[in-house]
Amino acid sequence: MKVAIYPGSFDPITFGHIDIVDRATSLFDQVIIGVAESRSKEPLFSTDERIELVKETFKDNNKINVIGYSKKLTVDLARENNAIAIIRGLRAVADFEYEFQLATMNRSLAPDIESIFFTPKDTLIYVSSSLVKEIAQFGGNVERFVPKHIVSALDIKFS
Repeated sequence: MKVAIYPGSFDPITFGHIDIVDRATSLFDQVIIGVAESRSKEPLFSTDERIELVKETFKDNNKINVIGYSKKLTVDLARENNAIAIIRGLRAVADFEYEFQLATMNRSLAPDIESIFFTPKDTLIYVSSSLVKEIAQFGGNVERFVPKHIVSALDIKFS
């Protein structure tokens, strides 16, 4: 069984993330979405809330498993789950430099685990969780960027 890990904070998950997961499931038998605690980013949603929102997003896809993690390296999470790859998303050139450095470091720590990069569809290349939260915070419509249950969760947070 070919397993991949897709780590991230997913605060919240967007259609860009979903696009990457959908394409990853066409290449792997199982995709484990690792929801990182990410205290340094000061997330809007708690880790448990983000896990539940991601689970709800993929509730009908049996190739996806959602887990939370903290205080461990992503390569260790991958090893614990017998993953052969780490999935990462790239939106812009600015992402590439950081992601390249991260992938190179991960390769030095775990040469047996590949980093695989996906870019979202052209129509989603500009979507980020940070921008979605900012738009929602000021009452903007984010329905083009996130599923309906995420829109509802954002409405609750910002009401």
